[in-house]
Amino acid sequence: MKRFLLCLSLAALCLCVSLTAKSSASADTAEFSTTARAAVVMERSSRRVLYSRNADERLPMASTTKIVTALTVLNNANLDETVEIPQKAVGIEGSSVYLCAGERLTVRELLLGLMLRSGNDCAVALALHTGGSVEAFAEMMNKTARDLGCEDSNFVNPHGLPDDDHYTSARDLAVITCEALNNDDFCQIVSAKTARISNGDGEGERLLVNKNKLLNSYMGADGVKTGYTKKAGRCFVGSATRNGMQVVVVVLNCPPMFEETAQMLDAAFATYSMQTAVPQNKVVAIRKGNGVSYYRCPERCRYPVKADERLRVETDEAALTLNVSLNGERVWTYPLQKIR
Repeated sequence: MKRFLLCLSLAALCLCVSLTAKSSASADTAEFSTTARAAVVMERSSRRVLYSRNADERLPMASTTKIVTALTVLNNANLDETVEIPQKAVGIEGSSVYLCAGERLTVRELLLGLMLRSGNDCAVALALHTGGSVEAFAEMMNKTARDLGCEDSNFVNPHGLPDDDHYTSARDLAVITCEALNNDDFCQIVSAKTARISNGDGEGERLLVNKNKLLNSYMGADGVKTGYTKKAGRCFVGSATRNGMQVVVVVLNCPPMFEETAQMLDAAFATYSMQTAVPQNKVVAIRKGNGVSYYRCPERCRYPVKADERLRVETDEAALTLNVSLNGERVWTYPLQKIR
């Protein structure tokens, strides 16, 4: 009997080791794939596209619109400003925080309602406060996108309810999200699992629970926004940070949006790692005639690379720039500053 139990225990141990090895091997050989109509996987700081599918197709994006709304508000309003809720922001269809006309909340509270609860009423209240009208704020949103080089996006409202003239592409939405994640206030808001904001009746508080399930299920998850309408399907922009690399995943019209985003994040972290090509304040010596002049590069260059890729660093002495190339293509350039 003892021999039988010992054999059983050893068999279980071998099975456990086998499963662990299989799981590790699977993670090491993770591949990008998705059923989404369009998708992009992008590293935040470099904006290198790690994977794409129909990246430039113009599509509806539902409430992921609110990433652009939040960034536009953060660029044009103060978080501590008080907003008196106008009647025009009350009773907006779809997801809602159930704002009441005349109640007063801060811009920060409305942004929390916008990004965690996906409040369409918060979107309109913020648009009216920041732009004066929904139409004027939509123009501000379009300027936000244009300033980032986004050519396949057009916004007519701050919430993402269906409109034939309201669309984006997976690539544009990834670029906009990467820019938004450079803002510390945006990061704090979209990474919050829960938050409490003022209640309209003056008693107690509204409890907001973030709709982004990855914040509770994926290691390193730190954003960003869900979305759904019948026209757009299930849309999601997710982000996660591991080993100093932050990855943004955009999926448009993707029924298993959380599951496939997690799989693509796994593939990104298994395939790429951040490499420092140029350390901050790197000193460069340039010979001119019989003398030597010294310059420095104040910025650091870190770039996501595969195991078999190498970054090449070169100094353009004529242009006085430091340049980084990958596979023969320039991916980064920065002007040198003379050291006095």
